[in-house]
Parts: sequence; C-alpha cells; structure tokens
Amino acid sequence: MRLTRSVKTARALLLVAMLVSKSAVAQVPTTTQTTNPALGTKTGSIKGIVVNENGQPLSNTYVSVRTFSSARPIQWSLTDSDGKFEVTGLEPLTYQLFVRNNVYTLPPPVEGVPNNYHIGDSVRLVMVKGGVVTGTVTTQTGEAVVGVKVRVTTVPNGQIVQERMTDDRGIYRIYGLPGGKYVVWAGGGAGSYFTGDPYDADVPTYAPSSTRDTAAEITVRAGEESTNVDIRYRGEPGHIVSGIVSNPPVGQSGVVVSLSSSVDVGTEINTGFSQPEEGRRFVFYGVDDGEYTITARTFFPGAELALSTPKRISVRGSDVTGIELTMKPLGSVNGQVVLEELKTKECATREVPILTETLVSAWHKQDEVAKAQPRFVWGLGTPVNADAQGSLKLQNLAPGDYYFVTRFAAKSWYLQSISISLPTTKKTVDAARVWTTVKSGDRISGLKITLAEGAASLSGEVALAEGEALPEKLFVYLVPAEKERADEVLRFYATPVNSEGKITLTSIAPGRYWLFARPAVEGGLTKLRLPDETELRAKLHREAEAAKTEIELKPCQTVVDYRLRLPE
Repeated sequence: MRLTRSVKTARALLLVAMLVSKSAVAQVPTTTQTTNPALGTKTGSIKGIVVNENGQPLSNTYVSVRTFSSARPIQWSLTDSDGKFEVTGLEPLTYQLFVRNNVYTLPPPVEGVPNNYHIGDSVRLVMVKGGVVTGTVTTQTGEAVVGVKVRVTTVPNGQIVQERMTDDRGIYRIYGLPGGKYVVWAGGGAGSYFTGDPYDADVPTYAPSSTRDTAAEITVRAGEESTNVDIRYRGEPGHIVSGIVSNPPVGQSGVVVSLSSSVDVGTEINTGFSQPEEGRRFVFYGVDDGEYTITARTFFPGAELALSTPKRISVRGSDVTGIELTMKPLGSVNGQVVLEELKTKECATREVPILTETLVSAWHKQDEVAKAQPRFVWGLGTPVNADAQGSLKLQNLAPGDYYFVTRFAAKSWYLQSISISLPTTKKTVDAARVWTTVKSGDRISGLKITLAEGAASLSGEVALAEGEALPEKLFVYLVPAEKERADEVLRFYATPVNSEGKITLTSIAPGRYWLFARPAVEGGLTKLRLPDETELRAKLHREAEAAKTEIELKPCQTVVDYRLRLPE
C-alpha cells in the first residue's frame, strides 16, 4: 500500500521543484569571460589535454575550473576532438580542476599533492576507465520492478555518486565509477528533492534486500564490472517526518532542510521551500526506522547563511511530526594578508606574491561538537581568496573551534605568522598555536596573516642502498633544529616522496632544520600543524634529531640534487 498525497502537498512539492530549478540555474557553469577591474591585473588561461590510460585523447569531456570559494562562478570547457581544452579569462587566483566523463574517471588523488593550478599552467590529465555495477531489481515474488531509481553511494561518507533507472526488464547498469567501496539501493527519495516518483514514498531497499545497516558493501575496481548486484525490492512504505522552520533570516528567499542518517553521515534527504509564512513547513516521505539528524539552512551561494542547531530524532514504527528548527546566523572572521619584505639584498629576484592568489581556509576541530553536526555543515564556510589589498572574509562558519590554513604561489616567500586579536580579551594571540572559537552570529575581526620574503627551497631524492626498496607512503619532514624555535608550529614542513624517490619543498623559512624520511603521519601536513598536536611534533622532533641529518637554509637559498638516506 502506497502513501497518498493531498492537493496541498502536491502544490508544496511543485514549489520545491521550482526553488531547486531556480537554484540550479544560478549555479550553472558559465563561459563568459570578464575581468574584475578591482584586481588591476590581466586575466589568463589554463589549458591542457585529457587522455585515457592508453594516451588516446578524450573528446567532449567536461573540464571545470573553479576557485576554492563557492562565491565565484565556475568556468568550464569541453575538450575538442584532440582532447584539448582551454579556459580563458581567468583572474590570477588559485584554481581546482575537475573532469567529468561518462565512461572514464580520474585516479584517486595522491596524498600531499594538492589540486592547485594557476593561470598559465598547461595540464595533462590522464583518466582511467571507470568500474561498472549492474544487476536486476525484482519484487519479492520475482517480478521486474520497472522505472525505479537505483543509486550508488560511497562508503563510508554516503555520497551519492550516480543513479540510473531500471529498464522494462528491471535491469540497471551504472558505469564510469571511481574505484572504491559502495552500497547500492533502490527506491526512496534520499539524495534529491521529492519528485512524486511512485517509489519515493517507499523505504530504500539496499542490495541484496536489506536496510542500510545490513547492506552489502560492493568493491568496485576501475575498468572492472561487478555483475549480479541484484536487489529484491521490499516495497515497504516509509514514515513521514515533518515540522516547521522558525526565525529564517530576512532577505533570504530559500531554505533547505536536511535529514541525515546516523549510519551514513553524508547520506541526506533534502527538501526546500520559500520564505512566506505558509511555506516554512517541511515534510519528508519514505523515511525508514533509524536515528537521524535534521538541520535547516539557507542555500544561496555567496550569501551569508543561517543554520539551525541540529536536532537528533528517532524514527521507530511511526511518523515524527511537530519538529521546530530555529535558525541562527553563522559566524565570520575578517582578516588581512600583509607582506614583510626582506631588509637586506640577499635575494636577487624580487618576486612579489599576488595577494589575490592567497587562499585562506578555516578548518574546524575534529571533536565531539563537530561530530554532532551533519557533514555538509563544514562545507558551508568555503576557503576565500584575499582581494587586491589583502583583505579577506571567512564567512558561514558553524559554531566550533578553528585554525587557519594559508596557501600561496610565490615560492620565495614563506608563511611567517598567523595572529588574531580576540574581542573578549583585547589581546593578540598566535592563531597557529591555539584554536579560534566561533559562535553563532560572531563577527570576529583582527585576523592577520604575515607572508615574509626570503624563503628557501630544497629538491632532490631519497638515496637507496643497493637492493633497497622505496617504502610506501614515504614523506620527508623538516623540523626546527634551533631550540628557541622547537615549538613553532609553522616551522614544521612535510612533503611526499614520489614513486621515483624525488622530493621537493618550497616556501621554507630560513633557518636550521633536522631532515629525515619516515612513513606518512596520518593527516599529512594538515595534522602536523594542528594547534593541539604538540605531542606529535615533539615525537617527530625526537626522531629527526636521532637521525642526525641537519641542514641550514639561508634566505632565498635553492638547494638542488640533495640526497637523503633512509634511517637505518
């Protein structure tokens, strides 16, 4: 027996569809080439070629070029018959490249190698043939289920990668999947706005015929086919979860309510509505028994958003109604990037960082407070580029503790310090050593990021003895050898060793360092510089000192062909 929908519900669903359509149009990638007069600099391009693992060009492949900030438009290009692409009219910022092809996928990223590009770069992107999952969806009596959506979700984060509809035989085939572990499920409205599909009100059925907590995990390998991933569809009607959103911000015209499963934090059921009083109610259909977190947020890119405090609900055999979600504005941090020039003439090349290429991120503390929030919350406060004067604003920060990560392209400069003036104490603190607490509605100013001229660089290789193999996931670490700098967070550096044993480190503060190689610390450089990882840094310092390989780097010194032996 299926749930019936009233005329009022149907009208509400139509309104949701209109809102989603409006939002999608606002985010459509654009190829319009414009220059921002405020930058006072010329625009440029990123170009390249996309090929498969055999070196054959891939035509009609979508290549998107986007900054780390969601406030800026996505620009894109399609590869031509030779697999070539070029995206022009780009401002001097730091960009990420994303590639989409129906059959091929990019290999997993290499740990420690960022997806960072700048104007003038020429890129060769090698894609591999994606994996395939295929099977049939049948009823409990063995009849084909026709026209039901089958979705593939990543494990463990619950991201919906692809969906396909079964044909007239109940067969589905999903291809072009990156290698990894997945669960496969049919029916239910999770992952998209309610469409009125006849199966949306059902509880999702996971392969082979179960709920999420007992679903089979399917291992997919690039270029291989996972067959007979069949689903015996249960067709059980789900429950309704409904309520109202209070205190939405004035001037925002849309709200999204997300219902996130506690099994897969990333798996969400979403619904949306407009701001008028009668439109602030939300409803979810096809909800299975289980534990959930429900949250409301405004959703227009580039705007200052609001978020409700997450509520935990339990669905057990009946509908859950009367939920009230109260929205509060998210926090923000204003700051400034400043440049400290070298006072001597030691550097022959006067390279000056382009302030607009300086990218600053606010990373949240992975504690119990963060775990109580749905995963999407931490993606609302996107990284930002400084403007031409070095000013920046990190906005849409959920309540929590943060530290600040800075990226820039000028290799002869280094990150000297990160400080912040706290409004409560009127004191300036080292924001690299302590967490910065942000509460709902906070408007914090006084963040200061100082880049200094005179950075050194080092390149070379790990020297192996005869017959010695290169260990997997090997990193090279630099830790300060000077006692007075032993606890300076920004004086710890790390870089991955590539498959050929090569290493490259740039933007190093001048000084004396212990240099050594060891298997990667989980989390890489990011964890190495967390404010509360003092024990980890002390441990690395002891290991590096025991290895007894010291190097002194002078301002603007470039060390090449350095050979580092593995510790015995």
